[in-house]
Amino acid sequence: MLQAIKANIIHAEKSGFVSRENAYLVMEDGVIQGVFDTLPAQYQNAALEDYGDAILTPAFADMHLHAPQYPMMGLGGDLQLIDWLNDYAFPTEAMFADTDFARRVYRQLAQELIKRGTTRVCMFSSLHTDATLILMEELEKAGVTGLVGKVNMDRNSGKSLQESTGESIRETLRWLDACGNFRLVKPILTPRFTPACTDELMAALGKLARERDLPVQSHLSENDNEIAWVKELHPDCAQYWQTYAKYGLWKQGTLMAHCVHSDARERAAMREAGVFMVHCPDSNVNIRSGIAPVRRALQEGVQVVMGTDIAGGVQLNMADALTMAIRMSKQRWIESQGQDDFLRFHEAFYLATTAGAAYFGVPSGFRAGERLHAQILTDALLCPTLQPLTLPERLERLICAADPHSLHAVYSDGVQRL
Repeated sequence: MLQAIKANIIHAEKSGFVSRENAYLVMEDGVIQGVFDTLPAQYQNAALEDYGDAILTPAFADMHLHAPQYPMMGLGGDLQLIDWLNDYAFPTEAMFADTDFARRVYRQLAQELIKRGTTRVCMFSSLHTDATLILMEELEKAGVTGLVGKVNMDRNSGKSLQESTGESIRETLRWLDACGNFRLVKPILTPRFTPACTDELMAALGKLARERDLPVQSHLSENDNEIAWVKELHPDCAQYWQTYAKYGLWKQGTLMAHCVHSDARERAAMREAGVFMVHCPDSNVNIRSGIAPVRRALQEGVQVVMGTDIAGGVQLNMADALTMAIRMSKQRWIESQGQDDFLRFHEAFYLATTAGAAYFGVPSGFRAGERLHAQILTDALLCPTLQPLTLPERLERLICAADPHSLHAVYSDGVQRL
């Protein structure tokens, strides 16, 4: 089917915004054919969706969130990481042994992601294989694309949420063997973090990553107490990142969430290996981990993407995550007396959209040959301004003012989902 969408089209590059007013995006069977200032003659018969003065911009990519923590959003904010995990996260995740409960929660989560303009994810499930497969099914039904991982953890997670090493390996293999029928959602190996995985389990996952060419996601240098714990468990490793590297899990495309306390040496190791930093500003503040050096990481050439980190983060909307990233970088600027620069709006929007899409191999902008992932935003209900605004200014106002009525439509994988 040939379709044309008319709107103001804008996306973020590293250097700034690229925009076209009153432009046409044409797609056939969900695949973009091009973006045009006027509709070419060969597309005159396309079904036209005219959004008027609305803005078409890339959909969000949430590159780190914990699906089984969705029911506990907003809880445990008085605690820091390790206590928060033990008192809230692990008991909540244990509930996903119940597949009926998992189905209800994950169906709602998948639909809510689309309602917030998020169409790409990198997501942690729990350690339960059947619940993980249900999560992948519900995401695919809703039209959310990306990567989902069955969590591995064979120590330090309590009696209700811990698997033996052998069970963890067997269940990972069973899960991987059942993933072949998914088109939009693919597997990613997910050792929870070093304290939750024995050396034997880490070695087995590294072997799987190598033999099956699978991506990896985990956590890195989130909290001071966590870092000290890792050092006790791995006295042979001078830095946290080496506990992944020695098992083959530190490689091109590995996603490491937080990196709040990653120093210059650890960031250099990320850059050299092609490991991605996933910036989760809301969670970093809520659990009092700190303010991640995201500006320094970018300046040093580290690849950075962004995530909500539900439920350490308490906002499922990536618009909230990117505005929090800007605020926290400004706080770091204040505390460093200007030595650490802050994120501009276009940079934060880039991290929440274009950079996440790039992780999946998608070029910036709306390129011909790619399936459409986009959101349509309207600012018609916002209070009028004294002077006309540029498209970037209109987008900034919509995102930073967090207008709940602004999202008009969502396209994922070339299909209108909202």
